[in-house]
Amino acid sequence: PTRQTVLPGADQTGLYIGYLKNKSIGMVINQTSVIGPNHVPSLDSLVKLGVHVVKIFGPEHGFRGTASNGATVNDTVDPKTGIPAISLYGKHYKPTPDDLKGLDLLIFDIQDVGTRFYTYLSTLHYVMESCAENDVELMILDRPNPNGNYVDGPVLDTAYRSFVGLDVIPIVHGMTFGEYAQMLNGEGWLKGHVQCKLKII
Repeated sequence: PTRQTVLPGADQTGLYIGYLKNKSIGMVINQTSVIGPNHVPSLDSLVKLGVHVVKIFGPEHGFRGTASNGATVNDTVDPKTGIPAISLYGKHYKPTPDDLKGLDLLIFDIQDVGTRFYTYLSTLHYVMESCAENDVELMILDRPNPNGNYVDGPVLDTAYRSFVGLDVIPIVHGMTFGEYAQMLNGEGWLKGHVQCKLKII
């Protein structure tokens, strides 16, 4: 069989860089949010390309990935760029209207492993909900699911819904974040059946 190279959405800057120009951008990122063979953080890369990133949102472990499992992460300022970083694993899981104020677009760029109990799925759920409620478009820089070739395990019993299992999906769900986001919209699973405006690269 012929080997094919899979290019994550973030690496294909030509497809989205023009869309980011003259916009105030927020980024939901962590240590997996990298671009190119040298694994440059997508934040640093986009800032260098002149993108106006005004806010960072960090999931569990923080946006540079240095916090322990389950550890509360506080709001901070990125020492490298000076951009404020809001924790989505501290005082709140869902961005507040104030968090999203002034943003034209929010970028979600995180590598997932394709299992329900990884909290990044729940972070995406709440980010989409907040974007829909506050009329902010969400761009997902999609990445392959390393366990995307199968679906396995029981579907969530909603009696046990929590941040490590928010939606009615099996343990191994087989989707990328881009596909999952479309499912959240399509199934009407966001609070009040709100629809998040999505752009998937």
